[in-house]
Amino acid sequence: MPLRPLRATGAAREPLGAALHDLRERLDVPREFPADVLAEAAAAAAAPPPPACDATDLPLFTIDPPASTDLDQAMHLARRPGGGYRVTYAIADVAAFVAPGGALDAEAHRRVTTLYFPDDRTPLHPPVLSEGAASLLPDRTRPAALWTIDLDADGRTVAADVVRALVRSRAKLDYAGVQRAIDDGTAEEPLALLRDIGTLRERLERERGGISLDVPEQEIVTTADGDYAPTFRAPLPADSWNAQISLLTGMAAADLMLTAGTGVLRTLPAPDGAVGRLRRTAKALRIDWPHHVPYSALIRSLDPENPHHAAFLQECTTLLRGAGYTVFTGGERPALTTHAAVAAPYTHCTAPLRRLVDRYASELCLAACAGQDPPAWVLAALPALPKEMADGTRRANTVERECVDIVEAALLRHRIGDLFDAVVVDVKEHDPATGTVQLTDPAVVARIEGGTAALPLGEPLRVRLTQADPGRAKVLFAPA
Repeated sequence: MPLRPLRATGAAREPLGAALHDLRERLDVPREFPADVLAEAAAAAAAPPPPACDATDLPLFTIDPPASTDLDQAMHLARRPGGGYRVTYAIADVAAFVAPGGALDAEAHRRVTTLYFPDDRTPLHPPVLSEGAASLLPDRTRPAALWTIDLDADGRTVAADVVRALVRSRAKLDYAGVQRAIDDGTAEEPLALLRDIGTLRERLERERGGISLDVPEQEIVTTADGDYAPTFRAPLPADSWNAQISLLTGMAAADLMLTAGTGVLRTLPAPDGAVGRLRRTAKALRIDWPHHVPYSALIRSLDPENPHHAAFLQECTTLLRGAGYTVFTGGERPALTTHAAVAAPYTHCTAPLRRLVDRYASELCLAACAGQDPPAWVLAALPALPKEMADGTRRANTVERECVDIVEAALLRHRIGDLFDAVVVDVKEHDPATGTVQLTDPAVVARIEGGTAALPLGEPLRVRLTQADPGRAKVLFAPA
């Protein structure tokens, strides 16, 4: 989970263009696809191999931001005769288009993830695939890895299977529209069941000690005068319900891999000393955390609208750092199989258009369900995947952080010396006069330093802007 999720809208370029160009150069971000990659992608898009199974009669739907065209997942939800639910989840079948060892495959290993900038994005695959032939766009027949996951009346998984199939999504929905339709009772049952299944899965998450942090999403939008401005969007319940379907699939995939004896898991060790630091932070924020109350239960009791609680939730994201990928083969179960935030075995398998590892996870699960050995090209790639994904994820996180810094600096570049109302959301443990503040208006989160007294964690503070230069990609405040 990113520290501050960033989504950008609009197309204004200045005064950010030079700073974003320098960022791309410094991080060696790939730009245009080589000609041989584009040619291979175009040929694959024109003639993907047909799957043996035809599931185009299933009325799938997608839920994504309105402007998205790289659609990885589509779903259909239904009640099972006799009780329980059936989740049918289609994942874009990228392997149907990417020949192992070809130019397209090599380029995907070079890019690893799709990178998102305020003015553009750098896709993992050429748009002819990621926004065209492989994307689960409405009213288009597409190859997919089609999951069927049966749940009991409490939302627990009782069976899971995945096969290759042709699918055809019927509707492209967005989160706000889904929330409205469910809230006002106009959603038909396949969509209305998203709330039923989502809340059941949230309950099971609580039971097993998993956590989902509802940290507000920072968006970069274009203002009426063509400039950029940051804002915050609080997650809707529909965001969480949709995420639970993805988590459900990732957990089912991990179980399949562990049973088969070959796989790649997304793992996160249980936090040790970091929890002690969080307890000290909670005390500073005057948040009551009895010793008998587990961390996961405390998180669910917090209100993101409360400044003290919001500051604490921001600190909680530090426990999610250290996640990695664990590969295992030959039936030897790895020492660490779980993701501490999920509180269960889990893998990334639902975003193959935007993340390299998911293509391999799908192939491993397809082979496991078919009772076959994984393809040789998958086994050959597994040993290098953890480092490739670590390097690619590190670059994506750096892009996210620095793009936010650049946009905030551009927004405030003419206001050096001005005073702002802010809340202290982080204090460095070994330097309590240095930390992070969140401005009341505009929605900027930035570093503060230069004072002589310890910063009041979770408290309002008047601050002065001392630096805002898009070229340096940093905003800096000092206590007023």
